[in-house]
Amino acid sequence: MLKTIGFVGAAGTLIATASVSASPLQGLSIDSLGDMGYGEVYRLYADVDAGTRIDAVFGNSAGEMSIGTADGLSFYQNALGGPTSTSINSAFFPLAASLEWDSYVTIGSLYSDGSPFAENKLLDIGIDFSGFESGGSIVSSNGSWFVTPVDPQGGELGGRVLLGQFTVIGGTGDGYADLVGQISIQGKDADGNTYQEIGATWAVPAPGALALLGMAGLAGRRRRR
Repeated sequence: MLKTIGFVGAAGTLIATASVSASPLQGLSIDSLGDMGYGEVYRLYADVDAGTRIDAVFGNSAGEMSIGTADGLSFYQNALGGPTSTSINSAFFPLAASLEWDSYVTIGSLYSDGSPFAENKLLDIGIDFSGFESGGSIVSSNGSWFVTPVDPQGGELGGRVLLGQFTVIGGTGDGYADLVGQISIQGKDADGNTYQEIGATWAVPAPGALALLGMAGLAGRRRRR
C-alpha cells in the first residue's frame, strides 16, 4: 500500500512530498573497528534489499533526528576534519593519521574523494553541527544530509549503505550501547519507488550475529596492532 508523507521545514525544500512505498530497509547495524587510539570507532550502516539506494537521512516533526553517545561518553573530533565525509581528505592520512578516525556523517562515501565511489557529492541543509563538532550530539527536527537520486554513492554495496563513522571517547567496544538515537531515511527501492522510514534506530543483533560481530572486531584489532 502506498502512503503520502511530506517533509517539514528546511528538508522539505530539498525532497518533495512523494508517494511512498513499503520500505526495503532491513535495519540499521553497527560495525566496530576497535580502538584506534582516539576512542572506539564505529560505522553505522543501513541494511537494505538488493538494488535499494538511500538519498537522504533527515529529521522532521514526525521524527526528530538524534545521534549521540551514552552518558559520560563523547565523540572524538579531529581539528582537520569536519562533520561530513566531504571534509575527510584521505591524502592527509600519511601526515595526520588521526584524521582517519574523525567522527562524521555520510551517505556511501568514506572520504572526500568518494571512496569506494568515484565522487562524493554529499550535501546537507538545516542541521546545526556545532554541538557534534564539540563532541556532543547531532539533533535536528528540520534538516538533512543527502545526495541526489542520480549520485551513485547512494546505492547499496553488498546490501549496505554507510551512514556515518563515530569514534567514541571512553567507548566500551559495543556500538549498540555506546551510540544512542534515531534517524529517518528516504530513498528508492529496486523498482525505483520512493520509500521512507521514520524514526529508525539500531537494535542489538541476535546472539549468532553478535558472535560474528565479535569475531570481526577481534580480527580488526589484530590487523591494526
